Amino acid sequence: MTQPRRANRSLSRGQLTRWAWLIAVVLAAGLLIPPSGALAQETASAEFSFNFENDIEGWTVGFADLPVNHDQSIYNLDSGHRRLPDGLEGSGVYLQGHNRSDDLFMFLKRQVDGLRPNAAYAVSASLDLATNVPTAAFGIGGSPGESVYVKAGASTIEPVAVEGDDGHLRMNVDKGNQSTGGRAAIVLGNVSHPDVMQGEYRIKTLDNAGRPLTVNADSDGRVWLLVGTDSGFEGRSALYYARISYTLNALELPVVGGLAPTGWALALMAGAGAALVGLGLLPLRRRA
Repeated sequence: MTQPRRANRSLSRGQLTRWAWLIAVVLAAGLLIPPSGALAQETASAEFSFNFENDIEGWTVGFADLPVNHDQSIYNLDSGHRRLPDGLEGSGVYLQGHNRSDDLFMFLKRQVDGLRPNAAYAVSASLDLATNVPTAAFGIGGSPGESVYVKAGASTIEPVAVEGDDGHLRMNVDKGNQSTGGRAAIVLGNVSHPDVMQGEYRIKTLDNAGRPLTVNADSDGRVWLLVGTDSGFEGRSALYYARISYTLNALELPVVGGLAPTGWALALMAGAGAALVGLGLLPLRRRA
């Protein structure tokens, strides 16, 4: 007696093979197209530029490496938003100080936001400085030009001058000392200008092109910017910041479960694609 044929609810080998190859192609395409989040992270950048035409644009002035109870009459500290000196157009932030302590750090700081929380950034800075100091000049303790070092950097925490064990105001971030930089600041150059002849002010442009500094944004996507002069010249320095520009480029991909998206995504896609293709090649249909 003829046995009734059992219903075959499975796909035929050819059908499953075609489906497997289709899914594998889709998954393989995913290997060539990075996740949108990873792509955005790789190309993420932020630019901040300040020309001080109308005001100080949110920057704050500070002084460090001098006694907490310093005598203002001999340190001659001064600052403010001012028109640039005769012969130069525009405005800037004026900083002045007389280095009586063998060391004086005059700085500007400002917080910026809109960055990726906790992400690492490569920091590039550029600035225009109005200076009236010629090259190869002589001064007490060092040159008024070559011994006054211009620095720029960034910090996760706010740069603040705090009282140190020696009774002096010291920075709470690592800016380095005079001719050396630190984790929070890099030396861009100095305040000497080869075209200064009779004490007139000239614009000097400095940057750290090709030497980026690394900083981490805080949990709210914010970073503190820092520029300043670290002086070994034991005399009076008076200068203007006419422009400050920063570019921050993201360095790392977001982390998910210990792996960047490209890592776990590639592993999942490759494994699933291989499994489906292999499965589709098996003889799955039993004959009655």
